[in-house]
Amino acid sequence: MYIAKSNPKESLAEHTNELLSRLEILKKEYGTYIKNQKIWDLLEIAAKYHDTGKAYSHFQYTIRRALGENAKKTHMPYIPHSYLSPFFLPLQSLKLDKDKRRILIQSIAYHHERPDTIDPDQLLFVAHEELAQHFPMVAEELNIEVPKNTKHFMKIVSDLKKERIKSIKMDDIYLTYVLLKGLLHRLDHAASAHVAIEIDAGYDFSHLTTSYLQKVSGKNTGFLRPLQQFALANQEKNMILIAQTGMGKTEAALLWAGKKKTFFTVPLRVSLNALYDRVVDEMGYQNCGLLHSTSTHHLDEKGIENWEVIYDHSKQFANKLTFTTIDQILKFPFKFRGYEKYYATLAYSCVIIDEIQAYEPWIAAVIIKALEMLHKIGGKFLVMTATLPKIYLDEFCKREIIDKNCAVEKFYDDSFLRHRIEVYEMSIFESITKYIKSAEGKKVLIIVNTIDQAVKLYQEISNYTENVYLLHSRFLQKDRQLLENKLKEFDRNPNSKGIWITTQIVEASIDIDFDELHTELAPLDSLFQRFGRCYRKRQLDHDGENVFIYTEDVSGNGSVYDKEIMQSSKSILEEYIKETGKEVLESVKMKMVEALYSVENLQGTKFYKRFQSALKELDNIEDYQISFKEAQSILRGDESVLVIPRIIYDQIIPLFEELEMAENPKRRNELRREIEKYTCSVNKRMFRNSLYPIEHYRKTENGYYPLMDYVYILDKDYDFNETVLKGIGIIKEDSLFEVF
Repeated sequence: MYIAKSNPKESLAEHTNELLSRLEILKKEYGTYIKNQKIWDLLEIAAKYHDTGKAYSHFQYTIRRALGENAKKTHMPYIPHSYLSPFFLPLQSLKLDKDKRRILIQSIAYHHERPDTIDPDQLLFVAHEELAQHFPMVAEELNIEVPKNTKHFMKIVSDLKKERIKSIKMDDIYLTYVLLKGLLHRLDHAASAHVAIEIDAGYDFSHLTTSYLQKVSGKNTGFLRPLQQFALANQEKNMILIAQTGMGKTEAALLWAGKKKTFFTVPLRVSLNALYDRVVDEMGYQNCGLLHSTSTHHLDEKGIENWEVIYDHSKQFANKLTFTTIDQILKFPFKFRGYEKYYATLAYSCVIIDEIQAYEPWIAAVIIKALEMLHKIGGKFLVMTATLPKIYLDEFCKREIIDKNCAVEKFYDDSFLRHRIEVYEMSIFESITKYIKSAEGKKVLIIVNTIDQAVKLYQEISNYTENVYLLHSRFLQKDRQLLENKLKEFDRNPNSKGIWITTQIVEASIDIDFDELHTELAPLDSLFQRFGRCYRKRQLDHDGENVFIYTEDVSGNGSVYDKEIMQSSKSILEEYIKETGKEVLESVKMKMVEALYSVENLQGTKFYKRFQSALKELDNIEDYQISFKEAQSILRGDESVLVIPRIIYDQIIPLFEELEMAENPKRRNELRREIEKYTCSVNKRMFRNSLYPIEHYRKTENGYYPLMDYVYILDKDYDFNETVLKGIGIIKEDSLFEVF
């Protein structure tokens, strides 16, 4: 019997059957999305033969040794099994044309991405000397046909010597290869992890959402808003929806998703967590996934007993609906080694991009490139946002992402007023008396552009009142969770009064509604997102202003936000007030953002150059030049690092000591999760002189290796009182600014 896996032990036949059973499910549920029967036929062949190279004596010797079994030592050279598997294909009876043969052989040979190069002479030597001897037993154990002779060996080697199929032409050969190789990855990874390939494949989110909206409205008819009606009526189309805050975009997106496998993305992890909680707790759908860098913490914090199962399903893309960040699902434009799994999955799925304007211009370029590739392979997309930069819309048209099967619509309601603004040519520090007075009877939100500015303002206001809270990203994960929960409680309680000072982490998809907003100047799209946290769904019920914008001594001007965009935003805003007045209707916000991000206004700016440069670079990326980790690092940005303040590290040393000694893998994972609650992400460049490695090691047969080497000790103090939820987080002495 040939062994394929060691943990748990699994025969080659068992593992192959695991793939084939998942293939049947995938084909049954999503065969109508990938209509080319030849792809399914090739995928079945690939699944049957993908691991046949594991019959090779070197592999069997190694795996049996790992299992503690006696094994006959072999003198054959090491060759990765995936390069050997194609030799078991019965090419003569398959009768494939040369293109499909090459697609099949390369899909199998590269279903594991390895740095090893192929030595044709060595492959031929091993194939003739040993592989042919295994044909009868492999045929019997796997119940498959094998070659009758070795005449086809030269064809196999010839196809492996050819350059790998790449995306240069984006033709049928390439797209077929992507689907075959990518779906084979999915089947293999799901089978190896022993998780389902698809969960709730037939589920309809439009029924779930309709029932939910009917219930909360208390009506039998007329409970869908115009945006939601449009989304439901156009499920088969790709869509770009520009809609004001408070129109029910989340529900509209789920109505559009319907029966499609769906990946729902938003810019911030906290927003993803809130959406996940809403669908699970309020709408009652328990099987959605959550996938981002700290999703396990949120699942664990919610007290979900089977969080490991949810995470495994999310990681393998098994869920019908997954809330995720773009770095988890849309990194395939970098064409890293193994990117086909992500690209092929989206061929029978849809992706929802919420608030595209919240991303840096180069990340927006990645999203646009991803949607262009997605469109070519047959996947569906929905872009929805309160404000859409015109240069992005122009690029959608230029790349033919917008076609006859794509609807572009704007939804706004100018029948009532939500915001009346006042622009002050002064620093946000000059209105402290106003904040305190307003907070005696209102919920007051203050948003600034940097953490340092938020801390400074919090400390100043704290001299006059205790009714003030601070939220930014430089709190430990466990403390930030406490603050976010406090903010939600404050928002839900109609009797709450007081001040919250935050950075732009509350801009996107955080469903809070304050009575008064004070904000530093920011680009108009960000500014209007901030407006959405004040009188979010209500009509303005007084004659005064409820949004106050401060334009002088603004933090983050040039470091967080582009200086030219900031200056244009100020000019457009002041010109509007001069000509029209202080009342800002929803249609006007859209027009101002269009003017700000038009090619005419941006021509020659650094912002526009970064956007165009990123698109040009993405258009010319060659396949397989970088790894998965490198692609993820590029998309996430490598400026941040996880840290534990020294004073906190000293308190949790026992956790590290237990981790050093723990033998049980589950316990080790629990300890890592517990330790990560005491971390937060900071700018690596900013704190580079205060970072120190964590010197805890685990002893193994091969020596010592570092524990949690992705976390550093930060030699800075930390300030937070869990009882009253007050403090400033990590204390930084210098005056540099940090985003968020």
